[in-house]
Amino acid sequence: MDWLTQVKWSPYTVGIGIGILSWFTWLISNEPIGCSTTFARSAGMFDRLFRGRGAKEMPYFQEVKPVVDWQFMLVVGIIMGAFVSSMLSGDFTMQWIPSVWGSHIGDNILFRLIIGFTGGILLGFGSRWADGCTSGHGISGTMQLAASSWISAICFFAGGIFMAWLLFRVIL
Repeated sequence: MDWLTQVKWSPYTVGIGIGILSWFTWLISNEPIGCSTTFARSAGMFDRLFRGRGAKEMPYFQEVKPVVDWQFMLVVGIIMGAFVSSMLSGDFTMQWIPSVWGSHIGDNILFRLIIGFTGGILLGFGSRWADGCTSGHGISGTMQLAASSWISAICFFAGGIFMAWLLFRVIL
């Protein structure tokens, strides 16, 4: 059980685990693994808190119903698993500004929150526009050999590599 306390796990082991999880997801729910729909459902739940039944009448939430389903619980499990893993490995810290960010951009918490919030909004729009997130397209879609998912996954990697190069070689 020593592997449970490691700070970093082998990406090969984790990849195999995610692949097996994907198989079980298909077997049990007949649905692909993914997370972005959960965030849309959560937005509907928050909307329902403030507007009541008006949220249910929106055309978007007719299609993506604001309910707790297995994908919602998957996201909760990811958050809980990350917390438990960080506690077991002794790597848990409360940190507003990561060291790389702080050394290159500064330690302004408000700026960090604005950038993080803006990035989250853009990520949400992108995943809705692409009809799925990195886990949905990159894991489930490529597993089904969907051409759109292969194109999306290639673009995710190309965009990530380009942005990392841009940030760490050009801007910072």
